This record gives sequence, C-alpha cells and structure tokens, in this order.
Amino acid sequence: MKISLEEKKILVETARAAINEELLGTKFERIELADDSILKVNAGAFVTLTIDGRLRGCVGYIFSDNSIYDTVCDAAVSAAIHDTRFPTLTPGEIDMISIEVSILSPKFKLDSYDDIIIGKHGLILEEGYYRGLLLPQVPIEHNMNREQYLDAICQKSGLPHDYWRNNKIELYGFTATVFSEMELEKNNEISS
Repeated sequence: MKISLEEKKILVETARAAINEELLGTKFERIELADDSILKVNAGAFVTLTIDGRLRGCVGYIFSDNSIYDTVCDAAVSAAIHDTRFPTLTPGEIDMISIEVSILSPKFKLDSYDDIIIGKHGLILEEGYYRGLLLPQVPIEHNMNREQYLDAICQKSGLPHDYWRNNKIELYGFTATVFSEMELEKNNEISS
C-alpha cells in the first residue's frame, strides 16, 4: 500500500494523540479526511510501542471494518492499555515511548514454507484453536532464519515451537507498510 510521507506523519501523530487522550485526558481533534484519502480505506493495522528499543506494547487487527485512520487510533490505545503482556502505560512513560505503525495487506495462503520471504512476509498461523501473528519486521529485528521464524510463530500461537516440522500447519502471509516516529523525525532532519 502506497502511503505518503504526510499520511505517515498523520498516523503517528494521531496514534500519539489517541494515547495522550486516553491516559492524560487531553482532547485531540480528529482530522477530516478527503474522500479519496488512502487513510479512509479499510485495512488491518498494528501499533507497536517501544521504550529504549524494548517492546512496551503491540496490538492490532489483521483486518478491520474501520478506516486505517480509526484502526490506528484504536490499536494505539489498545497497545498502551490492553496488551496483557505489560501493565498499562503510565503517564510518566508517554514521552519515553516510540511509536511504530504497520499497515497490513490482505492475508494470502502460503502453500509451502519455502514461499516465506524473510523481511517481506508477516505470518498468521491458524491451527484449530491456536492462532498467532508475527509482523514482517520480527525476523529481521531478531535475526531469524526461516526455520526460527516458523518456530516463533508456532510458539506465539501456543503450539510447541517445532510443531511445523512434523505437521502441515495452516499458514497465511501478508505484507506491511511499516514506519515509525524515529524514521519520520530523521526525514525531517534531512529535509531541514
């Protein structure tokens, strides 16, 4: 999905404003989007919060009936207060977080493990009651090869990490447009 630099800025600023509104009570004005804005398209999105490079929250939606704009707002607040792996973000942590947004493509079936392209494909595992998702940037950030990536998606889903080796798992891929506050700040420094 082609998202302009300006649209990326809108999304990360909106994510931060939504978190501030939830945790600090500061109201923010949602912007009025043009009818042809890509941000009005319905798509899945994840928001990842980090502090000093360490994960502090990550929540999102594989697909959404809401616009990208609204989905990012919802995911940002959920990452701050509903990621069960972490306590609710405190007001004192708000200025320390870095925000990364991932806009997801529709999912597609992966017929072979060999079809997985590290750094390009996120993974969705659906095996009975077991479900899990890993964003495409995860294997890059953790220096994983394909086998380690498959181990990780099994483990994330609640299955034994090597389950995929002896069982054909129901596996889907997706791509993502990923951008962060830090990346956008760097672009501002370069263009200044």
